[in-house]
Amino acid sequence: MKAAKVFHSDDYETFQQLDGRHPWQTSVPEGLILYPVRTLSSGKVSYFNFDLAKEMGLIDKDHPHRMNRKLQEKILDTFCLRIVNEYDQQRNTRYATDTLKPHTYMATRYLQLQHSDKTGRTSGDGRCIWNGVVANKGRLWDVSSRGTGVTALAPGVVQAGEPLKSGNNDHGYGCGMAEIDELFGAAIMAETFHRNGISTERVLAIVDLGKGLGIGVRAAPNLIRPAHLFLYLKQGKIEPLKRAVDYFIARQFANKVWLIKPDDKDRYSKMLEELSSSFARFTAVLDREYIFAWLDWDGDNVLADAGIIDYGSVRQFGLRHDQYRYDDVERFSTNLNEQRQKARDIVQTFAQLVDFLKTGQKRKWVTFEKAACVRQFDKLFHLHCLDRFLYQIGFVEPLRRILLNRHRKDVEVLFSAHYALERIKTARKMRKVADGIHRPAIFNMRMPLALMPRHLATCTFAAVPLIDCKDFFAWILSTQAKRKDRKLYESLDRKIMRWQQLYVRLLKRVSTPVTWGKSVALLATRAGGINAQGRVTGNALIHIVEEILRYRRRGLSDAEIQVAIENLVGAQTLNPDYVTTKQRPNGKIQPIVRSLLSVVHGYREDI
Repeated sequence: MKAAKVFHSDDYETFQQLDGRHPWQTSVPEGLILYPVRTLSSGKVSYFNFDLAKEMGLIDKDHPHRMNRKLQEKILDTFCLRIVNEYDQQRNTRYATDTLKPHTYMATRYLQLQHSDKTGRTSGDGRCIWNGVVANKGRLWDVSSRGTGVTALAPGVVQAGEPLKSGNNDHGYGCGMAEIDELFGAAIMAETFHRNGISTERVLAIVDLGKGLGIGVRAAPNLIRPAHLFLYLKQGKIEPLKRAVDYFIARQFANKVWLIKPDDKDRYSKMLEELSSSFARFTAVLDREYIFAWLDWDGDNVLADAGIIDYGSVRQFGLRHDQYRYDDVERFSTNLNEQRQKARDIVQTFAQLVDFLKTGQKRKWVTFEKAACVRQFDKLFHLHCLDRFLYQIGFVEPLRRILLNRHRKDVEVLFSAHYALERIKTARKMRKVADGIHRPAIFNMRMPLALMPRHLATCTFAAVPLIDCKDFFAWILSTQAKRKDRKLYESLDRKIMRWQQLYVRLLKRVSTPVTWGKSVALLATRAGGINAQGRVTGNALIHIVEEILRYRRRGLSDAEIQVAIENLVGAQTLNPDYVTTKQRPNGKIQPIVRSLLSVVHGYREDI
């Protein structure tokens, strides 16, 4: 019998790279505030993303998915931190020398619309510090932590006009802390989205500070947001803008994401092409997966290379609930349909930025409304929507390429018919909900994508009888539908028949009488998983986190909660191309896993 490997402190030496130093500090020194940092004596690791830690080289690839004392000590020493902010410094607050870290940590400046100053002079990381950079196997990872104390860039500090004590609740967005429930929610959704092919930050660890507070550690190959660059555009400062953009390009090149060399004379134009393509693909995936992420032209709630950051305003919908708007007190959010335009606005702002870098003249934003990169975005957004739709039907990538290259018209007409059905709303008017306003969609169009291949498996290539409209209507009618919505009108009958005819025609484009059975079987396997009904919606996530906290209060250990979360994320991994090993919950964990999956099912068609 092979002896279990003993892990010593030296096995975790990669953590030592995260000492507060970051290349942004030398590239764009005016783009940050540096803070002394101290370690906190109380704190425990409540969640650790072992898969991510292995990718980053923080732990060995054969490290078991179990916490040990040495690893916990290393995580706490690295991430259980609090800044010594302006409030502390003004009062000359003293802390034990052995608790102070040798290097300062940065809070970065970036554009934020919720600040009265719309040029980024007062805004940025209000409760976050950057721990540094990890290098592993030719790839660099940014790591930052939120909930580490209130900085001078927090909206509450700007509103108060004076430094605030970390943990105060006198001003909105001026506490500097993070609540443990939001951190668990972000960890679940970020890892789920990552596995399902959605570009996103990921949660590396959660440190529990007690009293419902914690520190959330995020990681990504590049945590720079468009807002980090746009503030210098808005301020008309070309020198720091050039250094910031050059830093961004160099990072993308170092990580082998782009082939644009840092010294390429045409690097800014090439960057614009890459960004236009990335944002088109990213926004199309959000649209097709019914994921609401509050995009806006300031580029605050999105990564600069097109990915999700900050899960506070992110929701996955069960249906195409594209009239839901989040109420942020002072304003309502965008809705699902408007995300495309907002992403387009970000690309347009990048066009303005590149022109400024090239000419030294800052021309008006509207000048770039029809820039080549913006037109490219429009074209590619439509293409990526079609590609993601074919993925949802169940087609593998080579077949998707054939359909888009040779049978684009057939794809477009089916997509149009599908889109028309998924957008139909309840007869009721817009209503207030707990955190906004909403008028629900009533048809679950994932159902026919999952069930249609099963029906076709009973048919031959030559004879494909269509599903009775009443049966099809029963498939798609959701729990959101009320009495007036449950009537099958003649016009809807025609739409259902046309959808089926177009679906069958498309499948026949890449099938023959000989390959029909195999094609349908593959579609049934892939589409059944991709369109599984049990997915975590925004409202489901709220109740999932409540269940997790309830089980913690009842004595379930952090290690057991970790396994429950991993089982939930495993159940949410709907991407058939993602290879994962599922853990079977033991008897003690099974009740919470069943409870979480029950919540998922109950809110599967909600916002």
